[in-house]
Formats: sequence, C-alpha cells, structure tokens
Amino acid sequence: MKKHLIGVLGVAASLLLAGCGNDQASGEDAKEVRVGFGVGTYEQQFKEGILPILEEKGYTVDTTTFSQNMQLNPAMQEGSIDASIFQSTAYMEGMNDELNMNMTGIAFVPSAPQGLYSEQHQSLDEVEDGTTVGVPNDPVNQERAVRILEELGWATVSSDAGVTDFNLKGVETADYDIDIKVLDPAQILVSLQDIDFGVVNGNYIANAPDRKITDALKIEDTPEQHRIVVTIDEENEDAEWAKDLKAAYESEEFKEYIESNEQYDGFILTEEWN
Repeated sequence: MKKHLIGVLGVAASLLLAGCGNDQASGEDAKEVRVGFGVGTYEQQFKEGILPILEEKGYTVDTTTFSQNMQLNPAMQEGSIDASIFQSTAYMEGMNDELNMNMTGIAFVPSAPQGLYSEQHQSLDEVEDGTTVGVPNDPVNQERAVRILEELGWATVSSDAGVTDFNLKGVETADYDIDIKVLDPAQILVSLQDIDFGVVNGNYIANAPDRKITDALKIEDTPEQHRIVVTIDEENEDAEWAKDLKAAYESEEFKEYIESNEQYDGFILTEEWN
C-alpha cells in the first residue's frame, strides 16, 4: 500500500512538473499583444489595416478603447496594455517625465494634421479685431494650434514658450486683436457654429461625416515631434511582438489600405513608404 501511494504521488508530481513546463513554454511561445487606443481614427486604422496582418502571423490581439486619452499611459505603467496608439512623440516625452516612465516610439502612424476650420467664414481674409478662435486645452496640441496662428500672423509666441508645458501666457495677438478660446479638443469641431474659427485635431475631422482634412482653411506643417507614434515600454523594444507590430505599420499591405481609403486623404504618411 505504501509503495503504491508513493508511486501515485510520483506520477502526480511528474504530471504537475510537466504541466508547469508546458505552461511556461506556451507563455514564451504565446503570440499575444494588448493594444490601447483613444476614441477615433487610430483605432479604426489598426483594426482594419494592422489587425489582419498580425492575425495572419498568428497573434491574438486584445484591444481596449479608453474614453479619455489621459488613461492610456497609466494603463501601460500598470501593465494593462503592451502598446498604445494615440500620442505624439512630444506628448510621450512629457508623460515620461511626469509619470517616471520609459516609453519609446517604435513606428510612426499615418497622422492627421491639425487644421484651421470655420463654419462662419469662407476665407482667412475675413479675420478682424474681435474674431474668436478656438484652440485645444492640452499643452501639446495648444502649442501646435498657436503655431498655426503664428504662421498666419494672428499671434506671436515667445521663444521660451515650451511644448509639453505650453500655455497662453507666452502668446500675444499680432495683426488682429483676436479672442482665443481654450476648449476641449473634442469639442472644438462641434463648437464651430459658435466661434469664428477653430483649430481642430485632424482625427476628429477624419471621423466626422462629410468632412475632409483638405477642407481646412489652413493645414499645419506637422513637425515630426507631433506625429502619432506606436508607443511601448522601452524594455519591450526587442520583443518579437514589438518588431512585428512595427513591421506591420511600415508594410506595403498597410500602405495600400491607407491609400485606398479616402478618409485618410491629407494624412501624413510614414517616410518608409517614400
């Protein structure tokens, strides 16, 4: 009886160890990636253009949409997502400092430029003293917006205004005494009926029915630091899933998807496609 019990325990132990070994092997070989998005264009790009490429390579992809962009970086910090697709290099670097993170961008995403739009005016020549102009309330996108106004001669920006810590204290009106209204980025498009002009982030235009980025009265010349990047933790840069994710965004297959979709007319494309 004793020998029989020992034999049973031995077999059980062997099975347990074998099971653990299989679990470990499957974990190492598992092709899984968790990706987070804000609401809008970049999630659609991923699901329609990138997801099929990853699935063809055998990946299981879990996607999460966050209602507020500020939720994504803390989610990566706590390990809920492996990658995020919503932020620019400038914003990412600011969040690295603020949250003590080590995020890095591994690939540029076809990015929607900001533009100056209006429902009240057909021309930039209609600007005058008292004209109201809506700009985003977050520092990085606000800096981008004010640079458009600066290029038009509507505002001047101090040389030490910064980017991630930008605010309107370093801004003065120039050729016209315009009234700059600070609004939530998502609200500027719907607020165009109440203001003269508004600087709208391109992803909101791309998602709006019957609107095109190319309809803007003025489109920004988007600096590289303001283009959207696929963001991961730096420690994962050499992971196979990260390399495959980067390759998907730079692939000819994804290029064909973007170029065949009118929704992305006016987007800034990755240099790897040139």
